[in-house]
Amino acid sequence: MPTVIFAVLAGLAFLLFLARTRQDPRRFGNAVLLGLCLVLLTLALLAQVAAGSAPAPLLAAVTLAFALLALGVLALAFLLIANGVTMVRKEGPRPANLLSGLAGLAVLGCVTLTVTAADVDSPPLQRVAGAVLLVAGYVSYVFLSFLAYASLYARLTVRHDVDFVVVLGSGLIGGSRVPPLLASRLERARAVYEAQAARGAPPVLVTSGGQGPDEDLPEADAMAGYLIARGVPERHVVRENRSRTTEENLRFSEAFMRERVPDHWCVVVTNNFHVFRAALTARRTGVNGQVIGSPTAAYFWPSATIREFAAIFLHYRTVNLGSCVLLALMGFLVPS
Repeated sequence: MPTVIFAVLAGLAFLLFLARTRQDPRRFGNAVLLGLCLVLLTLALLAQVAAGSAPAPLLAAVTLAFALLALGVLALAFLLIANGVTMVRKEGPRPANLLSGLAGLAVLGCVTLTVTAADVDSPPLQRVAGAVLLVAGYVSYVFLSFLAYASLYARLTVRHDVDFVVVLGSGLIGGSRVPPLLASRLERARAVYEAQAARGAPPVLVTSGGQGPDEDLPEADAMAGYLIARGVPERHVVRENRSRTTEENLRFSEAFMRERVPDHWCVVVTNNFHVFRAALTARRTGVNGQVIGSPTAAYFWPSATIREFAAIFLHYRTVNLGSCVLLALMGFLVPS
């Protein structure tokens, strides 16, 4: 009976996920629903195994999956720590570059605490371990939901012609040169432009980025120069050179696009790790369009993804931090 209940609930969660995603794919609630669906399916599977009604191949698969999960957690911790070392070596010891290493140490800390609490007859330590595990479980659920749905959203294709292609800026090298990270965004935007221009309806490229304190010119000007030097007609490039944040990138660009074409449709280009958070921001700022991603160096991806998740997690801080506090209290107060 529990198997059927969990399976039905998973089906309902999936139908709701499809309906909400069809209505607007730029919602974090979609990620939560997808994660809930996967959790319920897992519970249905475990309920079937616990009831003894699972066929032998399924039972073997579940056992193997849990063994791989345990090994995978340890492997993940060491890979994250190694990536943290690589980030510091290649990008410098800035706080954002420490995230993957710190995440790996946190995973190892949770594993060590759990094993120690199970081995030592210490009720206070077991309560602490229970609280930490509940919070870690919640954060892991939200993170995996984010990761799964962000991967799906990043694979959405541009289905019809667009009026504008907005390229989000990032820092310049030496105050004036486009770095590889930003060049990948510009190349993806140029590919969209050229594909649509070949059909006879070239969109307007909007380069969006202001001038930082260590930059010799606005990012938008450097980006526009990059595109024009590679064959994009200057009349098809517009500069938005006031913005300092992603929200301002989108808000200022949207104001320009709405003034030019009130009923417009656009594509926003950023790096693949930033796509989903940019999509959430686009929805919040009223941008009528889709966000697409460009490639990022593999070593850069873990820390960047963790940074994006942390920003989203803290954006919904009331729900997320409240849930963490409640779970921590439950774990600490409930007798072991």
